[in-house]
Amino acid sequence: GFKNPARIEYQAVNVSTINALFPKGGDVTVADLIAKGAVRDSLPVKVLGNGDIAVKVSVTAHAFSASAVEKIAAAGGSTATL
Repeated sequence: GFKNPARIEYQAVNVSTINALFPKGGDVTVADLIAKGAVRDSLPVKVLGNGDIAVKVSVTAHAFSASAVEKIAAAGGSTATL
């Protein structure tokens, strides 16, 4: 078998988790997610579009899925890639 040495292993965070952890919205960074216990400090973070988000958030993470970007934008928020 072949193992790709350049593969990046991400920690996944769903938009529904961000919605639950930050009910008032605002800025959400990787440091905020670590502080809330959603992710660990060891790996980069990818935001996935599983679930719904109803608050306006400005999310900064290492990567985003296309559906996560759509859902965050539809809720009035923005995304920024590290």
